[in-house]
Amino acid sequence: MKCPFCGYEESKVVDSRPTDESTRIRRRRECLKCSGRFTTYEVVESVPIVVVKRDKSREVFNRDKLLGGLLKSCEKRPVSMETLVRAVDEIEAKLQNSLDREITSQQIGELAMEKLKAIDEVAYVRFASVYRQFRDINTFMEELKKLLKEK
Repeated sequence: MKCPFCGYEESKVVDSRPTDESTRIRRRRECLKCSGRFTTYEVVESVPIVVVKRDKSREVFNRDKLLGGLLKSCEKRPVSMETLVRAVDEIEAKLQNSLDREITSQQIGELAMEKLKAIDEVAYVRFASVYRQFRDINTFMEELKKLLKEK
């Protein structure tokens, strides 16, 4: 960190504490050359995840959109909001931890189906029917057979 007084690039941290909202860390530093003291703030860098849709258009990942899709599939099912929010948190964490900054909507859909399968099978089938665009009863039955076979 460059000293604002003399421009020297070496300093030591004298004090470190979180800010009121705990989103940044306030660091009090001392220059090793001129002994001048100054304050810096450290923030976690958040790089947005870009979703590549089926039509090749791109948009920034929106967790509310994912949560909305999960909510629709769990309508009138015994699934708590807390469970769905946790599932979205886990999916978002997995996306953030991957090295890819662009991810396809298909990959997000697969992650969502994986979570729903563990949460509620009826919700899983509902989500899969929209996501996989079942065209007739046969493709729907194939998905049900796969689900029963896994059990």
